[in-house]
Amino acid sequence: MIPEVKKEIIALGDGRTISIETGKLAKQADGAVVVQMGNAMLLATVVANKEAGEGVDFLPLTVDYREKFAAAGRFPGGFFKREARPSDQEILTMRLVDRVLRPLFPKEYYCEVQVMIQLMSHDENVMPDALAGLAASACLAVSDIPFDGPISEVRVGRINGAFIINPSAQQLAESDMDIMVGASKEFVAMVEGEMDEVSEKDMADAIHFAHEAIKVQIEAQERLRAQVGKTIRAYEVPQENEEVAKKIYEFCYDKCYEIAKENTTKHERSDKFDAVKEACKALFTEEELEEYEPLVSKYFSKAQKEAVRNLILNEDLRLDGRNTKQIRPIWCEVGYLPSPHGSAIFTRGETQSLTTVTLGTSREANVIDIPSEQGEERFYLHYNFPPFSTGEARPLRGTSRREVGHGNLAQRALKRMIPEDCPYTVRVVSEILESNGSSSMATVCAGTLALMDAGIQMKKPVSGIAMGLITDGDKYAVLSDILGDEDHLGDMDFKVTGTKDGITACQMDIKIKGLTYEILEKALEQAREGRMHILGKITETIAQPNPTVKPHAPKIVRLEMPKEYIGAFIGTGGKNIQDLQARTKTTIVVEEVGELGIVEILGTDADGIQEAVDAVYHVSFEPVEGEIYKVRVARLVDFGAFVEFVPGKDSLLHVSEIAWERVENPADVLKEGDIIEVKYLGIDPKTKKTRVSRKALLPRPENLEKRERPHDKEKSRDKEKSSDKERKDKPHFKKDKK
Repeated sequence: MIPEVKKEIIALGDGRTISIETGKLAKQADGAVVVQMGNAMLLATVVANKEAGEGVDFLPLTVDYREKFAAAGRFPGGFFKREARPSDQEILTMRLVDRVLRPLFPKEYYCEVQVMIQLMSHDENVMPDALAGLAASACLAVSDIPFDGPISEVRVGRINGAFIINPSAQQLAESDMDIMVGASKEFVAMVEGEMDEVSEKDMADAIHFAHEAIKVQIEAQERLRAQVGKTIRAYEVPQENEEVAKKIYEFCYDKCYEIAKENTTKHERSDKFDAVKEACKALFTEEELEEYEPLVSKYFSKAQKEAVRNLILNEDLRLDGRNTKQIRPIWCEVGYLPSPHGSAIFTRGETQSLTTVTLGTSREANVIDIPSEQGEERFYLHYNFPPFSTGEARPLRGTSRREVGHGNLAQRALKRMIPEDCPYTVRVVSEILESNGSSSMATVCAGTLALMDAGIQMKKPVSGIAMGLITDGDKYAVLSDILGDEDHLGDMDFKVTGTKDGITACQMDIKIKGLTYEILEKALEQAREGRMHILGKITETIAQPNPTVKPHAPKIVRLEMPKEYIGAFIGTGGKNIQDLQARTKTTIVVEEVGELGIVEILGTDADGIQEAVDAVYHVSFEPVEGEIYKVRVARLVDFGAFVEFVPGKDSLLHVSEIAWERVENPADVLKEGDIIEVKYLGIDPKTKKTRVSRKALLPRPENLEKRERPHDKEKSRDKEKSSDKERKDKPHFKKDKK
């Protein structure tokens, strides 16, 4: 049976289009679509269980995004030659999609939902992660699963002041911003990206531009949904008990309000709220509690949330005693750890990051190898969130998606401030030792401090702040530097990082409908004021990057040599370079770039580094005709002496070129080991051997002057000019020492 395919086309306004079709593939899923742009094709499917699991009172949503190597005509790496665990880039795409979808399922819908998106065909001019949100929403739109969408996501770039929707990787390299925006037709739900110190207004304009493009994509999904014509399935709504809800509210609300006003620490406050919750349970008999216990927890949380929110809206007072604009107390320290190449502590309130910097060669670069992207990162950041940071004991199960996401945000915040000519590969690691809100922003601040402590010449220091929002529909309050509780109880989590001159990265999640651009602009301006305050604390601790790396940190020298000398430098089977590394206690990396060999020498011992530098110089040394060199007399022979420019590069100094006077025995004038100056005369056209002269640099004896012919005078004057030239010790080569 030939499948009936339904299709919609989205025009991007510049000749490019995106198509969405359903009905051809994966028809046993509740919803399935193929999204295509150019040759890039994504298959998205969704399946939801018909009933919620027993005792489940949340939405078990899984979003999975994978890029198949076959999509780009490539083999997976590794022994087994098949796709394994998701890459960090795939995890970041999953998070982007999840954060937009999750708030739009009905609050009472607890059936397990699994959305799977896979790249089936790759186009090098299309970045597939920008299509993943559209694909996920479209498969939900053509299904019967309850979902308050559609939504979509787009990437925004800006080149020469003009915004572009879903730019290619080549265009993005020229862009001063890279922002992903997710939204429904009515409101923006998610923003994440990096920028090159753009203004708050530019960022708001980019979000608005993205939202207009998203509305067009949503209209296409609505047309496709109308073609499919499915009826939304019914689902069981949890029973409410108005009497129990009223009883708990009347008992708890005022008590929670007073606890919220007490300006206590995180754990003290938690203990007091738990005590009220236990007292709530005492309102009911054992039989009632057995029946109502899930409702007691639910209604208590609702009363607690309302009390905290009303305290902020009515009295401009927060859980730790601050008003809406105040930043928690900050203290910083650099150089805390003696052995790392750079380290810093940044503590804001009850959130603390201990961050380290490690410097290495290009060999330590982070390799990215996925179907849609191949390359290396010379600057990268890892974020760790151990359970003790929140006073918990729980199993360690590897790096979580949250850790990957927070680390990526901090990396994007800092990376544009690393100078392009930084010779090192730089790894930053943030260990969160305490957490009560905004640990990713503490990582940005600690990262700045540690990089400056390590002697990395950052263009400008970067600070970060997390903003929150509380609103009841009429009144609203924008909160600076939010606590963990305020993140949980609030309506927005908006993280902004930047320098004194502009924004470098952001991440925004909105949990409610109807966030206006007026509120967004106020949040951005309030965030700028907070960032400037925090930046002041950072620069009080360390105003400028240390001028050099630490004594125990490796120094790096980058040299260039002609490509044809690489083989001789490395040696057969790598013998020469391995011996040199062992002898000099350095790490040496050689990379061929075009017609050049780029040599990186990393070490802590100055003498060892210099010996390695000399070895590079020696292997590529070629004397220049007419130049003057200091050479070593290597050995004497009857007809002259062999002189050595550098180890392995020598030339014959013929007996006739030792002096103006006749020399019968070279040993009468020279001895082995002497350092003398010679002029390089080039290649003898007859013998094809190199020639040098010591005589050419010596004054001509007077008795020879008298017998000199006219044309000899010209030669003599040339020799005198040569003797006045500055000695050339080494040929020109580029050298960058940090």
